[in-house]
Amino acid sequence: MGNLFDKEPPPPIVLVPPLFDYPPLAARTRMLESSYDLLFGKLALKGLFQDYFEQARHFSTMIMLKPIDDPHVDLVATLSGPLDHKPEETIVGNAFFRWQSDVHDPHTFVDLFVSNSDPILQTRACAYYPKFGFGAFGVFPVLLKQRITSEDFGVMGLRYGSANLSIGATVMPFSVKDDLPRKAWLVTKMGSLTAGVQYEPEFGSKDGQKYKDLKNWSGAIGYGVGSSSPLSPSFNFGLELSRSNQFTASFYQHVVVQRRVKNPLEENQVVGITNYIDFGFELQSRVDRFDDTKTSDDESNSNKVPDPKNIPDSTFQIAASWQANKNFLLKGKVGPLSSSLALAFKSWWKPSFTFSISAVRDHIFGNTAYGFGIRVENIRQASYQRADPNFVMLTPSKEHLAEGIVWQAGKRPMLESNINAGNFDGVPMELQPLRKIL
Repeated sequence: MGNLFDKEPPPPIVLVPPLFDYPPLAARTRMLESSYDLLFGKLALKGLFQDYFEQARHFSTMIMLKPIDDPHVDLVATLSGPLDHKPEETIVGNAFFRWQSDVHDPHTFVDLFVSNSDPILQTRACAYYPKFGFGAFGVFPVLLKQRITSEDFGVMGLRYGSANLSIGATVMPFSVKDDLPRKAWLVTKMGSLTAGVQYEPEFGSKDGQKYKDLKNWSGAIGYGVGSSSPLSPSFNFGLELSRSNQFTASFYQHVVVQRRVKNPLEENQVVGITNYIDFGFELQSRVDRFDDTKTSDDESNSNKVPDPKNIPDSTFQIAASWQANKNFLLKGKVGPLSSSLALAFKSWWKPSFTFSISAVRDHIFGNTAYGFGIRVENIRQASYQRADPNFVMLTPSKEHLAEGIVWQAGKRPMLESNINAGNFDGVPMELQPLRKIL
């Protein structure tokens, strides 16, 4: 009987909320893209600088749903347009219907794309075999208002990917020009360093010597530490020279911080909550402002003289975001031409509901405009996770004396040592890092 009255109190726990959008939707189609275009922090920076920053005086709506009986298929539909009706602007509607071979592996799939603009109907497919590292993919526009370029007839590609190497190429099988390949890339990783080159033959003569023109080549080098899991801090720094005249320097940092919380809606043993803070910076500068060399591709514009006042030497942007809990996200970015602030609220119902509002300040004209966004989703489902206090409470306190015991039957606490060692067993899929394919 004494054990009933002298029962040990439950150990203190910490809330670990899911990220608003993790894994990112762009990761579902990463095998269709060049690894060069996604690495060096580009995917993370794109989300930081673009997500929830709606266009001024515009709205956007996104619906992402999948049936309960068949999780292998889902539908993503978007609708966007101006808040005030203008004859020159129209409302754009798109929809993707997707079939995925493995629920937890998005790299083998087929989808159909429909839109009220070009392409009207398009199909995409990708097959990837992780055991061998080889994959094949294709993008084929089925219905178009008019086919002008060779790309309008379809693009196919082959790739090889491992944890330290990615190599691939895309071709246009129905092209009448000698533009093989359409794009080729090689990216390798050595420890924390990542380096890569990409070839896109868009400039030069038509005698098959386009690979000698430096304008068709791009190169980048990056330094990155940490995993892609939101539970782990990460840092990425990259330098890129694109087409021999565009220099880009960028960095992205994901910070995991903890703060104490007194929430009357939670249990008494909840002593803290995990927050996610992201920083990003990007600087773009032209190496040569004027190019005196003329090729056959720009002879038609030889009489045009560029105006130096309209060609900026460089531009930059800085952004930061703070996710206070699973419901609130605050983002802001600053640039020489405009600044933006975005606030998003997410309700983790089934399906989840997200409402966002953004304000854009134009520094040139001195006016402020607003944009709105609505998202409904049940593709990525997550909820609060309970962690052992040693996972997050970094300041020495009495909470560290609590033993890491299981306080809920069938659930295993997350420990900081396991996360640092790369052991994500027992961690929800939404918080695990992406598969280690470079």
